[in-house]
Amino acid sequence: MTPKERWLAALRLQPVDCLPFWPKFDAAYPRAQAAAFRDMDNAGLHAWVGSDRQIWVGAGLREIRARTAVESKVNGDVMRTVYRAPHGEMEEVQRFDDSSQAWHPVVFPVRTVEDVKAMTAVYEDVNLEVDPEAMRRAATEVERIEQRAVTAAAIGTSALMHWVQELAGVEMAHYLLLDYPDDVEALFAAMHRTLRWSAELMAEHSPADILYLVENTSTTLVSPEQYRRYWFAHIHECAGITRRAGRTLAMHMCGHLKALLPELARVPAEAFEAFTTPTVGNTTLLDGRTACPDKCLIGGTNAALWLEPAEAIIAQLERDLAALPHHRGLVISSVGVMPPRCAPETVKAVCEWVKAYPVSL
Repeated sequence: MTPKERWLAALRLQPVDCLPFWPKFDAAYPRAQAAAFRDMDNAGLHAWVGSDRQIWVGAGLREIRARTAVESKVNGDVMRTVYRAPHGEMEEVQRFDDSSQAWHPVVFPVRTVEDVKAMTAVYEDVNLEVDPEAMRRAATEVERIEQRAVTAAAIGTSALMHWVQELAGVEMAHYLLLDYPDDVEALFAAMHRTLRWSAELMAEHSPADILYLVENTSTTLVSPEQYRRYWFAHIHECAGITRRAGRTLAMHMCGHLKALLPELARVPAEAFEAFTTPTVGNTTLLDGRTACPDKCLIGGTNAALWLEPAEAIIAQLERDLAALPHHRGLVISSVGVMPPRCAPETVKAVCEWVKAYPVSL
């Protein structure tokens, strides 16, 4: 099988020639490695390891606004985003961390109930449409990649998780939700309108093999009760849109999921990605396969495990895989980005073991 064929078969719970293996290298990873790997790009690292890549392509959409504006400016390692509405202005600040090569929020834009109302206006004003040039670039990239990798594009993030992670921050998100539930729920409705619209357009037009909802779900951020009340209907509707269109939907969920498995089992998505095992997560592959027998599970490791020697990583994977009734619908990955302290030689050794593992179909 080609990497794309192997991925697509796993996503459909069909037989594979070997388990797909996807270490998630990011921009920070090669910078921390020995000289032989430091100057490699991610494509070179994947080729050396022998892994099955997933490559992101653009969403191919654009926002049209009439009464509001969202403007971002970068100055050195600081990015400021201003949200302008008729009755309020909010600012978000992110800083770039050189060691992780990533942006991190340091000031959230929503801090008061008035900010909630202004942000609602920002979301109510937005209209989405296909950007022909951006969609053409995505299609060209998919054609260029051919069978060397599976391709993915992001629809967006559900209202509840985007609220907690990006708009208000964990503490203020819960304070405002408890103190002003009607106002926050009105914001959620406006946010979901945009997400649903994105799902509809991308289900029809995106050339990517997999469409993603980038959730970062964890019961360390929201309670199971909040998840059922504010999340389930939104995700279920988006998953219904992609399924009716015959598209493959994956949900990126990298936190504690065990208490949510009964709800997740009911979502018409094809895959759960970044399925994180203990001790970083709290859900084993057996937990996922038992509760969600029709879902592809992408993950099966955790960041702490990748700090161990290859022999220890392999021994844990062997125990976890042996516990499963079969090995259909599995992609072994690093779950989050590969920790820079894990040497490429370790990743390659694990990859070779995964590719040689006798799968039970």
